[in-house]
Amino acid sequence: MPIVGKQHWFFSPVSCLVGDPTCQESIAVLFDLLIYLAAGSVSGLIAGLFGLGGGVVIVPVLIVVLGAQGVAEDVLMQVAVASSLAVIVITSVSSVRAHHRLGGVRWDIFRRMAAGIAFGAIAGAVLADQLSFDVLRSVLGLFLMAVAMQMGLGLRPRAEGRLPALPGLSGAGVVIGCFSALVGIGGGTLTVPFLSRCGVAMREAVATAAACGMPIALAGALGFVITGWGHPALPDYATGYVYWPAVAGIALASYLLAPVGARLAHRLPPALLRRVFAVLLGLIGIRMLLG
Repeated sequence: MPIVGKQHWFFSPVSCLVGDPTCQESIAVLFDLLIYLAAGSVSGLIAGLFGLGGGVVIVPVLIVVLGAQGVAEDVLMQVAVASSLAVIVITSVSSVRAHHRLGGVRWDIFRRMAAGIAFGAIAGAVLADQLSFDVLRSVLGLFLMAVAMQMGLGLRPRAEGRLPALPGLSGAGVVIGCFSALVGIGGGTLTVPFLSRCGVAMREAVATAAACGMPIALAGALGFVITGWGHPALPDYATGYVYWPAVAGIALASYLLAPVGARLAHRLPPALLRRVFAVLLGLIGIRMLLG
């Protein structure tokens, strides 16, 4: 079984010619790593093109790839979501640094939301551990369809109020962190509309949402490590529900391709790109709901 089972990572052309199973398994390992690199490339391009977290791409891809590799359905959704969060921990560092240099991050808001976000993300991981594959898949499907509708119709929240006090921001952080951990995203699709509705300028809302993605991903991934620790159905090379071969391949490619996507965003028609991607997300969401 590719990567998921125990593998010998060395093979020689001679062993391949004589049909050695070790060689065939090693080729399968390389093939799986190429798939992870491809998934990371797509998620990096998407993040750069649309400013959308790669989790909306990573999780559906991992569900398909890990399912084909034979990961048990009992842990399939949890492994996909946890691995996506671990990728976001790595890839969001450069994004937050860039926003910070440009002075866009409202650290005062971040500080008031961070504890609630971290608590919510851990709670989301604990909740995900208790839910079945079908329930988690349906939640993801509905979320993808909602994002597709928002992108396709170009819906933007109106600034209708001001930032709430500490309890309100902490409570919003709990909700954002919990749901983000359930579906394996950095939370930008929830944090940006919330902050925009509270009167925060869009540029600052996007930058602050990127910063808020760090505690979501870090606490959520840690929660999945704890809740999945020692589960008998987990693949090899996993720590809890976090599956490291997928994390490494996707994070590397995503990190390299995100700047390319950002450059393309300035050259290609954004409205058309958003509609095409919205249709793709909608189709994926429907597929998730239909099983």
